[in-house]
Amino acid sequence: MIWTGRSGIRQNRWLSPGIWPYRKPDWREELLAGKDYFVITTLTGEDIRNVMGKTMDVIAGILFPDLAQDVRGKLLERCCVRENDYLRANGGRLYEGVRDTFLKLRESGYEVCIVSNCQKGYVEAFLDYYQLWDCVDDIECYGNNLKQKGENIRLVADRRHLAEAVYVGDIQGDYEASVKAGVGFIHAAYGFGTVDAKVERIRTLGELPALVHSLLREGNGGA
Repeated sequence: MIWTGRSGIRQNRWLSPGIWPYRKPDWREELLAGKDYFVITTLTGEDIRNVMGKTMDVIAGILFPDLAQDVRGKLLERCCVRENDYLRANGGRLYEGVRDTFLKLRESGYEVCIVSNCQKGYVEAFLDYYQLWDCVDDIECYGNNLKQKGENIRLVADRRHLAEAVYVGDIQGDYEASVKAGVGFIHAAYGFGTVDAKVERIRTLGELPALVHSLLREGNGGA
């Protein structure tokens, strides 16, 4: 997500690229660990990919539809803890050029931030493993405050006193969140999904800095 904010004191620009390592489907271990009191569900990599970008309560309903809501919530919480621990220790499949792109944007005067629908602790685990804390200025997620992505985009923009933004995401929900937040959008076409709208697209991460500069120079970053 790229933002340009202007105030009477300074000009800030913000990026939250929506770029994540692929989530390894290691929830299976947690499902088996709870076999005495949870209904066992076999999950595949495709199951996990199909719920990418959704909030955790929605994911729980899709993956464990036969469980009572309270049991479903407890199981999901355990899965998320295991996932965070796994990511912090092992990482994932990171898109090429993440650090270089972050640094290039920051060197050009942009701030780099992350807004996600993930669980609490996931972004932190990602930044810990890849040692990217020095490249990121702010983070927010559904797991922290139970707010939808559009609300959190707006929350971070307001928190950082920013006026113009471009969100970079890979699915329809990302685009809809950017519309709700009143910011621009760039489709990361190399990601998990498609977007049914006429929007700017990048096919590699390396294309991002030039497109961001062009959009924000032309005032296409929302408000």
